[in-house]
This record gives sequence, C-alpha cells and structure tokens, in this order.
Amino acid sequence: MRILIADDHTIVREGIKMLLTEAYSSAEVVDVSDSVSLMKEVMSSKWDVIISDISMPPGDSGLDAIHKIKAHTPSTPILILSMHAPEQYAVRAMKSGAAGYLTKGAATLELVNAVNIVLSGKKYLSPEVAYALADAFEPNHHKNPVENLSDRELEIFKLLATGKTVTEISRELSLGNNTISTVRGRVLEKMGLRNNMEIIKYAVDHKIV
Repeated sequence: MRILIADDHTIVREGIKMLLTEAYSSAEVVDVSDSVSLMKEVMSSKWDVIISDISMPPGDSGLDAIHKIKAHTPSTPILILSMHAPEQYAVRAMKSGAAGYLTKGAATLELVNAVNIVLSGKKYLSPEVAYALADAFEPNHHKNPVENLSDRELEIFKLLATGKTVTEISRELSLGNNTISTVRGRVLEKMGLRNNMEIIKYAVDHKIV
C-alpha cells in the first residue's frame, strides 16, 4: 500500500507518518510539504490513499488540489486533515470529492479508522461532519455570507482576517498583487463589508479565525 501525506507543518507530517507506519507496517508512506509537491507526486505515481491539509502555500489550496487529483485519478480516496472546524470546510471538501474530513485534534484517534473506511470505498463521516453536511442541505438552511465565497475567495478572506496585506498574501500564494486585490474586492462585495478591519471583525465575531 502507498500513502501520500501533504501538510506544511513538519511535526504534523512526522506524527502522521509514524502513526501510519505503525498501523500499516508494509506500507510505503511518503510526505510532502506543499500543494506543488503534492501534485507532482500525484501526477508521477499511483497512490492508494492521499491525506492532505487544506492550506499549504505556495500553490493551490487543498480544495483546488482535490479537484485536480480527482480529475487525474478519480478512484483515489482523499482524506482532508485540517485545523479548521468541519462547519467551515467539510461541506466544501466533500462536494469537491474528498472521501473524508478530520480535524487535526481528532486525527490521532480516528485517522487509522478513517483510512480503513475510505480504502474500503466508503466515505468517512465523523458525527461533526455528518451534522455539517445535514445542516447544509436543510431546505430552510440560511446561508452565512462566507458560504457564497469561492474556495479561493475563502482562502484569501481568511488570510486577510489574520491581518495580512495584499503583498504578503501575494507572496504566500504565489499570485500577483493585482489578482489578490481583485479577489479581495469580490470578497468585500459578496460579504457586504467595506475594508480589511471589517473583515477581521467579522472573522473574529464568527470564530472563523
């Protein structure tokens, strides 16, 4: 069995790798630190399961990577491992083609179980993720303005909410300043906000950062 791990934090990758090596003694476990390296590995080799973070600059976000991976190898299960609460990203990830979504806090207890489930061809749904999915498809579900943002817009919204400038975000995501400024404008329009301070306040008030 071949397992690919993608996360920009060395300590997280090493912890996951150790856990999976113990659980699957004969498995080949490879880790990469960004989405560019992730896509190179996906395009050049076959993997039985991929475990990926959401945010791994530079390059595509984890959500963008899911779309590309599923287009290239539709049968490969992808588990998303994220620091973000399920209600923020789980629905987006599952709609994009992920086979499961775990928060990093629960990973040590649930990761091996999740890998076993997705390897069997099923979806891994923790109670929190199942609730987020059910809530999203409720007929009377009232959308939070954040849900109107595209994956890239949400990624930049979160970076703006941490106080980063357009230049800093441009450097982190390897995108031009003009592109970031354009996306920032769309974020402000869709969210009904006027400036970065209002983005930060909204994110804090709604516990998004």
